[in-house]
Amino acid sequence: MALADRIPGRLPDLDTSATDAPAAAGDQPTSGDPAAATGPPTSPGTGTAAGSGIATGTGTAASTGTIAAGDVADLPGTAAPAPAVPLGLPREDLERLVNGTHHDPHALLGAHPAGDVTVVRVLRPDASAVTVLVGEARHPAARLHSGGVFAVALPAILPDYRVEVAYPHGSHVVDDPYRHLPTLGEMDLHLISEGRHEELWKVLGAHLRELTTPGGTTVTGVSFAVWAPSARGVRLVGDFDFWDGRAFPMRSLGHSGVWELFVPGAGVGLRYKYEILGFDGVWRQKADPMAFRTEVPPATASVVTHSDYTWDDQDWIDRRARTAWHAEPISVYEVHLGSWRRGLSYRELADQLTAYVLANGFTHVEMLPVAEHPFGGSWGYQVSAYYAPTARFGSPDEFRHLVDTLHNAGIGVIVDWVPAHFPRDSWALGRFDGTPLYEHPDPRRGEQPDWGTYVFDVGRNEVRNFLVANALYWFEEFHIDGLRVDAVASMLYLDYSRPDGAWLPNVHGGRENLEAVAFLQETNATVYRRFPGAMMIAEESTAWPGVTRPTHLGGLGFGFKWNMGWMHDTLDYNSRQPVHRSYHHHQMTFSMVYAYSENFVLPFSHDEVVHGKGSLLRKMPGNRWEQLANLRALYAYMWAHPGKKLLFMGCEFGQDNEWNEAGSLDWPLLTDPPHRGVAALVADLNELYRCTPALYRRDSDPTGFSWIDANDTANNVFSFLRWSDGTSAGGDPAAGVNAAGAEVADGGVLACVTNFAGIGHHGYRLGLPFPGRWREVLNSDGQRYGGGNVGNFGAVQAVEESHHGLPASATVTLPPLGTVWFRYDPGTADSPGSPA
Repeated sequence: MALADRIPGRLPDLDTSATDAPAAAGDQPTSGDPAAATGPPTSPGTGTAAGSGIATGTGTAASTGTIAAGDVADLPGTAAPAPAVPLGLPREDLERLVNGTHHDPHALLGAHPAGDVTVVRVLRPDASAVTVLVGEARHPAARLHSGGVFAVALPAILPDYRVEVAYPHGSHVVDDPYRHLPTLGEMDLHLISEGRHEELWKVLGAHLRELTTPGGTTVTGVSFAVWAPSARGVRLVGDFDFWDGRAFPMRSLGHSGVWELFVPGAGVGLRYKYEILGFDGVWRQKADPMAFRTEVPPATASVVTHSDYTWDDQDWIDRRARTAWHAEPISVYEVHLGSWRRGLSYRELADQLTAYVLANGFTHVEMLPVAEHPFGGSWGYQVSAYYAPTARFGSPDEFRHLVDTLHNAGIGVIVDWVPAHFPRDSWALGRFDGTPLYEHPDPRRGEQPDWGTYVFDVGRNEVRNFLVANALYWFEEFHIDGLRVDAVASMLYLDYSRPDGAWLPNVHGGRENLEAVAFLQETNATVYRRFPGAMMIAEESTAWPGVTRPTHLGGLGFGFKWNMGWMHDTLDYNSRQPVHRSYHHHQMTFSMVYAYSENFVLPFSHDEVVHGKGSLLRKMPGNRWEQLANLRALYAYMWAHPGKKLLFMGCEFGQDNEWNEAGSLDWPLLTDPPHRGVAALVADLNELYRCTPALYRRDSDPTGFSWIDANDTANNVFSFLRWSDGTSAGGDPAAGVNAAGAEVADGGVLACVTNFAGIGHHGYRLGLPFPGRWREVLNSDGQRYGGGNVGNFGAVQAVEESHHGLPASATVTLPPLGTVWFRYDPGTADSPGSPA
């Protein structure tokens, strides 16, 4: 069936002046097409120019010879061109053109000077006639090939022209895609080849553009550009050609490996893919690696989009640029957008999620990957479209609205990013041009056995550029504030999850992935250079040195690293019955041995509440009261421990069931007072955290922490001090000076005492650095939180009686499975304290 007959009443050309009038008699083709006489054109994938897809140009059509007898069919009512007029093309070029294997269709199609005339050639498969319009003049074109190649000779001076294409159902006046210059410049192509194009998304992918012709006419359309260096041919398919790529072969831009085409009349909302003839001779339809919007999965097409969003967050961006996040409170709410409250769009999330996060006092939201992914069960960690927010919840501009709304509420936005690996889906990045392109060609480096995915070949310039530019893209286009880089350890080690003999050493014979190290360093350095105040966070589960060390000192250059060791040790300790905890006391103190080797985030993340691990609440031993009390004590301990904080959604109210991405959180639990109490505690922890500099100002400074007693194994008690800017052990906040005699700004010191025993401790002697009144600013056993209300009546009075190696001490009450915070009140050494 002919292309134009596939959808009755609809034609494949994009135009602004379609008519239903039949073609004039003089425009009808004859059956004497000499191309047809030689047999049908070579089928796709079997063309004769196997290696020509990446060759450089072969000159203009004018240099390919003049018309030969029989090369042009006679058209009734028109005179056959004289033999001296170079309308024709070598048969091989025609075959390659219609079969989609010609590397530069623009060299054959469009307008080309030929002596005293200009030859216009047009490719319109299934057209019955083609007429070139120059002003009011009509110039019928002759058919060169039954595949839809037409040509006509016109006056040498050709300021502008249009093409009228006739089909059995009517005719259309369209612009010619092959008369426009490339939309990428020489500098773009050079930077792409070098792997240094920091704004790659501005030149590759699909872009709505307005071009001006030599005659001054403005033409609106979409430019498409894709990197496929080993392809033997690339054609554009989509809604504009009924998914039949014969009409839109793309041109190869020299050795860059980029293929490009401008399609006049195309616009926003059109679906498309690239039809690629691979180096292996197989045609494949591939989604655009640079797609900025996609269909809603499970559909897989890319979608043309254009943003007209107006941002309203400049105050936030300016404030972010001035902020040193290492010395600021960061409390992150980790959220999976699809299952927080199932069924919400980006716009609905902008209202509901923002209000919820604000009410609970978190400073940032971290979203599990929002880049498009085909399988929802991957939670977004197997990405197919790195430049497109998932269409499950709305458009890219609606995602921008979500970020904007969070910013206007004073909430930062972190997005999970997955540069380590990608899925094998046949329509996506894998074997993109018939060769391992984005993935490493050696399966010992190019395949990830744990996840059944491909591994990016970050040692290749263009692949590294694709990923570095992608990181910049999310900051530039969506104003995000940070990227949390997933699975960094799998990138750093060549033997990650691989048995002996199944991995390829580096050039020095080691297991370190040197290319990945260079890639991560470049990404981090470039992000921090271009976006002041941005955050780059590593999920790195090993002891790789210098993850958060600056790149100029040899580090990877991240701003923060998830403290996976702390998470695993802490949860293992807390999952044990209190009677057994004294034998595992070291698991809770070990984190302070290395706490200042990196800039850490303390995460209770999604990975700990899935796959049969149970919820955080159910990890706690004992009956329900004990589980809730233990969880509250653990949260209060975590918020006092050095490091930024991260809590996965649902954990803030003690979700009972483990997380299920196919459903919503257990929101009805918030009607249950004990769970409502956990939520109230988390909100209060965030409020106290934000207004207590001792808890964050010196997170990266060892002088901001000191143990009171790290060795009370018999009582399962941990006690320590947190110091703010001007204070440290040996100073005198009552006198307003620190140990060095410098003036204290806020006199802040806070004592945290956690009792992980199942019984309370009364009359517990606690060493403190200063005599005076210490206010009980938090008690996880408070009645407000669903506890037993065992405490210290609001304050204790420290006296000059040394204990725990400190000059003062107080007698305190520690609730069972509870955490208590005491804040020192300067100037109260002689004031009476509340009863203990």
